[in-house]
Parts: sequence; structure tokens; C-alpha cells
Amino acid sequence: MKPAVIAFVAAVALYLPTVRYEFVQDDRAIIAGNPAVHSVWAALRAFDDPYWPPESGAGLYRPVTILSFALDWTLSGGRPGWLHLMNALWHGLAAFLVTLVLARWLSPLGAAAAGLVFAWHPVHVEGVASLVGRAELLTAAGILAAVLAARRGWWVVAVACAALAMLSKEHGIIAGVAILIDNWLQGPERRRYPVGPWIALAVVTVGFVSAWLAIGRAGASDVAAVFMGRGVGGRLAVSLPAVARAASLLVWPASLSVDYGPQVIPARSSFSVAAAIGALVVVAVPLLVVWCRRRAPAVAFTAALAALSYLPTANLLFPSGVVLAERNLYLAVGLTAALVAMAFEWASSRWGQRPALAALGIVTLACGARSLARLPAWRDNRSQLLTQLAEHPESYRAHLSAAAVLAGLRDTAGARREYRVADSLFAGDAHMDAARALYLVGLGDTTGAAPLVRRARAALPSEPIALRAQFLLDLARGDRLGARSLADSAQQRYPWERKWYVTYLQ
Repeated sequence: MKPAVIAFVAAVALYLPTVRYEFVQDDRAIIAGNPAVHSVWAALRAFDDPYWPPESGAGLYRPVTILSFALDWTLSGGRPGWLHLMNALWHGLAAFLVTLVLARWLSPLGAAAAGLVFAWHPVHVEGVASLVGRAELLTAAGILAAVLAARRGWWVVAVACAALAMLSKEHGIIAGVAILIDNWLQGPERRRYPVGPWIALAVVTVGFVSAWLAIGRAGASDVAAVFMGRGVGGRLAVSLPAVARAASLLVWPASLSVDYGPQVIPARSSFSVAAAIGALVVVAVPLLVVWCRRRAPAVAFTAALAALSYLPTANLLFPSGVVLAERNLYLAVGLTAALVAMAFEWASSRWGQRPALAALGIVTLACGARSLARLPAWRDNRSQLLTQLAEHPESYRAHLSAAAVLAGLRDTAGARREYRVADSLFAGDAHMDAARALYLVGLGDTTGAAPLVRRARAALPSEPIALRAQFLLDLARGDRLGARSLADSAQQRYPWERKWYVTYLQ
């Protein structure tokens, strides 16, 4: 228990500076501007609503995450500092549970090493410092608590924790598989789990999948722009290098990024060396699980958990909405933690405890220092954008965001320049085309907007932002009849868009 407490304290202490941070990016839509989050009663009434506000059309289903935000909002009056503190505490709980899970296979010092690495790993900064990363924290805590409860035969608790994990974020669906793998790793001495709890887990899983299909599927067809129009080969040409980058971040998190889309990860159309490395990682992880079953169960368990938790957003089986996100590697960091712990135990047996502790201290302090240095990037939207532009000027999304900021500041020349840079880096984002067209129409440049609208409508014929761009272009060109016809169609498909169209048709 003591190593787990050390991990908890270390995790919370590292993220205490975030109590002075603001709502950043998606925090604004999911929390600050979402009425479902502003009271517990509203969150309970919205239990059968999508995670994203309806007007976004993005869908997903994470009612427990929304409820946790509502509890925090009620207690704090909506102060972001309180929500950041709660994220730090949830991260501390996850580090505590990781340490307890791995303690079965490690010495007390080895378990403490694993807990500290998990608590301070730099990849976790996005998941903890970004408030919407709460979904990752809750899901991780639910999965790990379900595993621990199953070990003790507390089946009601195990099933409840698995359900909470699923209702926090979609990959919580792996909770039952995590329990199964944990039991498989116990070897010949493992006890046979009763059938009843497995039936209960199956019922909960099927129930969640049914609810997600009925409620959260709205945005499931949205994919990252780089995957649009690509076949399987084209998708793998991008997703396999992303797998390689994910693996490198777990081992050497020196270069972190808010965005891993083009060209942070190049938008290649053919196989590459990076893709070959990614393919090797895909093959190696299952082999590692099997090979380590007897030799290093802690590594086998965390490797399986890493693969299972990352798979839904890996873009290997189907395209998702992101190429790679650090928050999606939250549980995968457990593999790094287990490897460091095993290395520490090996070094202790070969070199003695003092040299091994010195090496461990260097590793953990390096992780903590890198995380502390990364934290300010999540202070507010301005800090995040400036950090991304400075560290990854190859990110087209960074320049797209800069264009939007400069447009809001009425810096026409600057906004046009940033739009051009973004387009030169990656010209395959129809949402960017539509946003740029809206801006140009506002400036009266219908000639520049027209080809952008055509591109956006060709790729996203029914997307709200593309319809808005077409509508305003028609109005600017004097085609009021065509604009009204499009507005009627858009309002029938997206009722929440009515207010926006009415303001232009009055």
C-alpha cells in the first residue's frame, strides 16, 4: 500500500500548478458552454444525450464524465481551478491503482518505481492538464479498479467499475478483457472465476454498446481529414507511422505536440520506413504479451492493456477522428512504467540497490522535469497556440488556428497569410476550406471563396459548416432563392441551425 500512496502523492503534487489554468480548447464546448454540465440535475436529465452538445453534431456517449463535471461545477460554481484540481486527484487515483495492480508481480520498490513513472510520465500532461482528459482518467480508474475487485472476488464492485469505465469513455469496453488477461497471467495457480459475473459483464457491455449506437453514434463517421478519400493502403500509410510515433513517445517523450496531424506526422500516400517500424510494433506487442506471460507478467499485462486501450483510435482497423493524441496513450504509459520497474529490479540484483536507485532517480526526475516544462502549454488557448507554432510550425492545424485568431483580431493580412500557410502544408481538409471560405465571403472576396466552397461541398456535401459556406456565398452573389432553398434543407436536417440561418434571412 505504501508504494501506491507514494505514487498518488507524486501524481497530485506534479499537477497542482494547473489549479491556476483556464478552460482550453474542447473544455469550452464540453464544460464552460454546455448547460448539461452546470448542475447535477441537468447532467442526470442529459444521461441519454450525446457527450458533445447536440449543435456540434459530434455525438459520442460519456454520461459519467459529464456527471463528474457537473458535480465539480456545482461544488465550485464553475471555477476551472477546482476542475483542474479534481483532474489531478483522479490522476493520482489512477497512479495509485496502477501501482496496486502491478504490485502483485513486483517488489515494493519495483512497484513504487512503476507508480512514480506512471505518475510523472510527460505523455500524461495532455490527459491531466486538459479538463476533457477527465474521460481518460475515469476510464483508467474504472478498468484498474475492476481488475483489483475481480482479484478479491468483489464481483458486484468489479461489474460496477467496468460499467463506470464504459460510461466514461468508449474504450472502457475492454474492462472485461482486462480482467480475463489478469486472471490468465496468474498461471497454474489462478482460480477459476464464476460464470455469473462474466454474464453480468457481458450484459453490461452489450447494454453500453446498444446505448452508444442509439445515442453516441452521431459523430462516429467523422474521421481525421488526412484519411478522407483514402483506401486501406492509404490509411495504413499514415496510421502505421503514427503507431511508431506513439511507441517512441512512451520511451522518449522529448517532442510532444497538441496535434499529430499533417505534417507533424507526414501525410504520406505510400509505404515508408516509419510505416515499417509501426508494423513491427503492431506485430511485436502481442508477441511480447505471450513471451512475458511467465517471465514478466507485469509487462505482459500492461502491454495488453496498452494495445487494447489504443486500438480504437489507432486507425488500423477503421479511421477515427484523430491521427494520434497523447491523451489516448494514458493507459499505455503503464507499459513504460512496468518496463522501468523490471529494469530497476534487474539492476538491483546485478549492481546493488544504491546504483539502481540512483538510475531510477534520474529517470523519474527527468520525467517530472519534462512534465513540469510541458504544463504551461495548457495554461490557456493563447499559450497552447503559441507553443504549437513554436515547437511544430509544420502543423497545418496550428496555422489554421492562428488564422482564426487573427481573423477575430481583424488582422486581414495576417489571417490570409496563415490560411495560405495551412493550405500549403495540407490541402485536404474540407473543414478548413469551408472555414476559409466563410472568412473570404465576409471580406467580400467571393472569387476566392467559390473554389473553396466547391471543394468543401464535394468532400462534405451535408456538413453544417460546408452548407453555411455555400449559403453565404449564394447570398453574396445575389442568389437569394438558392440560399433560401439551401437554408430550408439545412434546417430540416439540423434543427439547431435554424437560429443562425434566420439571422441572415430576415
